[in-house]
Amino acid sequence: MKKEPIRSKEKVANALGKYLPEAFVDYVVTLFQEASVRFKIVPGRATKLGDFRAGMNGEKHTITVNGDLNPYSFLITTVHEFAHLHTFNTYGNRVSPHGNEWKSAYRQLLLPLIDAPELPDDIRKALMNSLVRTKASSCTDHGLSRVLLNYDKPREGVIVLEHLPKNSTFALNGKHFVKGELRRKRYICQEVKSKRSYLVNSLAQVIPLND
Repeated sequence: MKKEPIRSKEKVANALGKYLPEAFVDYVVTLFQEASVRFKIVPGRATKLGDFRAGMNGEKHTITVNGDLNPYSFLITTVHEFAHLHTFNTYGNRVSPHGNEWKSAYRQLLLPLIDAPELPDDIRKALMNSLVRTKASSCTDHGLSRVLLNYDKPREGVIVLEHLPKNSTFALNGKHFVKGELRRKRYICQEVKSKRSYLVNSLAQVIPLND
């Protein structure tokens, strides 16, 4: 049987420190070392920020987090996925992925962050508002997502969709779209080539195109 490598605290801290706010590295390292889990940092994905996969047939569970997130988004996404791990370890597949059991685990893991003086006040306020009625992820909590966007590095030529005028053309995931009407927190956008309509998150980062 292949032995798992010894994960020293220093090595784990050095690896994760490139992606996390410095003040919270030790907290995440502790979560990591207390868990039996494979933790992978992966290229950015358009459909999700992180992922938890339960191990099958005795294999370790796996958590993946996008490596292109800003440090605070990376931190909160990591906590989100560890909440899935804790929930699975307690309940297995007997509960829904984002049910009350997961929400309770997520709240418990977030509280040390909220109490930490190093957490920026705007993120603390957004997290506290989020915990009043916990959403499935920071992607679906627009208040928290909007605050976290402030910590992204500026990207030349990229804009948040909600800042584009109606009927503007933009590129997203290699396709061209025309921005339409707002439906709740998503815009109805028509893909130029296929003429099909898609719902696109109002906070999606897109590339404006000349008409």
